[in-house]
Amino acid sequence: MPFAKFSNLDFDQIRAQIKDYLRANSNFTDFDFEGSNFSVLIDTLAYNTYISAFNSNLVVNESFLDSATLRENVVSLARNIGYVPRSKTAARASILFQVQTNSSSPTLTLQPGLVCTGAEDDTTFVFSISESITAVINNGIAQFGTSESPVDVLEGTFLTNQFIVDGSLEQRFILDNGSIDSSSIVVYVKGSADPGLGKQYKLVDNIVNVTSASETYLIQEIQDERYELLFGDGIFGKKLENGAVITVQYIVTGGIEGNGPSIFSYAGSLQDSLGNIVVPTVVPTITTISSASNGGEIESLDSIKYFAPRLYSAQYRAVTARDYETIIASIYPNTESVSVVGGEELTPPEFGTVFITIKPKNGEFVSDFDKNNILQKLKSYSLTGINQKLVDLQVLYVEVDSFVYYNSSQVANVNDLQSKISSSLTSYAKSADLNKFGGRFKYSKVLNVIDNIDNSITSNITRVKIRRNLNALINQFAQYELCFGNKFNVKPEGLNIKSTGFRIQGESETVFITDTPNNDKLTGVISIVKKDEASNTNIVVVKSAGTVDYVHGEVNLTTINIVSTDKPNNIVEVQAFPDSNDVIGLQDLYLEFNIPNSTINMVKDTITSGEQISGVGYKVTSSYANGELTRT
Repeated sequence: MPFAKFSNLDFDQIRAQIKDYLRANSNFTDFDFEGSNFSVLIDTLAYNTYISAFNSNLVVNESFLDSATLRENVVSLARNIGYVPRSKTAARASILFQVQTNSSSPTLTLQPGLVCTGAEDDTTFVFSISESITAVINNGIAQFGTSESPVDVLEGTFLTNQFIVDGSLEQRFILDNGSIDSSSIVVYVKGSADPGLGKQYKLVDNIVNVTSASETYLIQEIQDERYELLFGDGIFGKKLENGAVITVQYIVTGGIEGNGPSIFSYAGSLQDSLGNIVVPTVVPTITTISSASNGGEIESLDSIKYFAPRLYSAQYRAVTARDYETIIASIYPNTESVSVVGGEELTPPEFGTVFITIKPKNGEFVSDFDKNNILQKLKSYSLTGINQKLVDLQVLYVEVDSFVYYNSSQVANVNDLQSKISSSLTSYAKSADLNKFGGRFKYSKVLNVIDNIDNSITSNITRVKIRRNLNALINQFAQYELCFGNKFNVKPEGLNIKSTGFRIQGESETVFITDTPNNDKLTGVISIVKKDEASNTNIVVVKSAGTVDYVHGEVNLTTINIVSTDKPNNIVEVQAFPDSNDVIGLQDLYLEFNIPNSTINMVKDTITSGEQISGVGYKVTSSYANGELTRT
């Protein structure tokens, strides 16, 4: 009797199926009891089948990008559709310094390699460059970098590899070191007639516009997170001549560990125009333009699986929002999240313009240098006639005031329970729903997170607030617009919009922003008021200082001159209450669940604990916002 169907992969099921087969065959007897020799053979057959099925399942899984688990296989599958995973990214600092010298040479060249050292948390990091920088000597001083065009140094160790081309071999050019920042790779090819290191080859990521004379190369990741260089074959890219010397310079970096240093000590090497070593007469003092930042780890498997098919579908052109998201992540590895909005979606519309907002992995803003680089690289992907504009990040903060009721008979230390709640909310704040463009704060999930933390928690009353930070231009007349992207909850008596304190020209006391709804409850008037502590009343300083659109969630301030703010960094925090407790990050708003500014209030549940069975004296918490003037 042949097997009609085989779908069992479990050992016991395979064993039972073999026995069923033998029962149907009268030639075999005395096998169906555990003590028989035949039973041992059946176990061996079942075990062999089980192992074969298990291995086959692994092999099949590793053949597909979605199910592969080994990095070598994921990278190989991504390579088949033209995707090169992002390498480690070295932390980058911008500096400038002057070198005093007695050299008669007209120029001074800073050599590739170590430039300076920086320290952070008792750890010293080295910062290097992979290409030489030449400066002109004027009156015995060579200026390296300016505030507008500083010297960029990368955290890591500068290394060099050399290869000699042997056309008789199936030769591979593999960089032996891991943790390479691929953007720091510089390749020179010296032919028989070339001086010095030879000609510098250019890295390309595809073969579009590559001719048989193009001096280009490609890179690909191979085993153990190393990189291999690929050169032309005479059809796509110039073919290497036999005996040519390939010199590869690059930086091996610690990635994210190098972020932070802001004070640097000079440790570079200088040469004059004749190649002689030059020692500065005074040790140069380094001025920091921007501290080390944007260091990142090698691209994760999840990221490769997400971006590889999307970059393939984009086909190296930026048309849809998804195209921009994928391409920007490939050209700016420090990208955490991207928002792309077509100008036609704005009010008023701006046709022919794409507005791009990037949330970097470290910090909240992309530097002007990086913005210019991104826009320059996007030109090779974008369509003619479409302009790109990079706008600064706008963060919509979600905060909660939570009143957590607990059974005191089951709690040994209420402070420990409060800390446990804060820790759980912090973990939820890092979930995939939040901290991104288009993110969504899900109110019911937050309630469940709190209720399920401990059996002693009986219920919670949680109020939601949304906040935007107004970046004040100190001692300047300016207008301000804050878009929340969510409908506001409106109380007819006002005080729906609150702020932290600030001071304006012509008023010495601290003032605040508040609102008065119009009769339609759709719009309102923004006023600037101050508190009279003696009478506990609010005094209007500017009756009409702007408008509020409750439906679209927009606050507009007319021209005012802010001279100082209560919050540091010239920030005025402006708060509102959403009409829905589910908050979304609309268009270019980056949604962030802000735990440090949220409050967790522990309330004893006297009914559940048995202290007050009748409920008399039970503390009831309002589910609605307070009517205070100031933001709390």
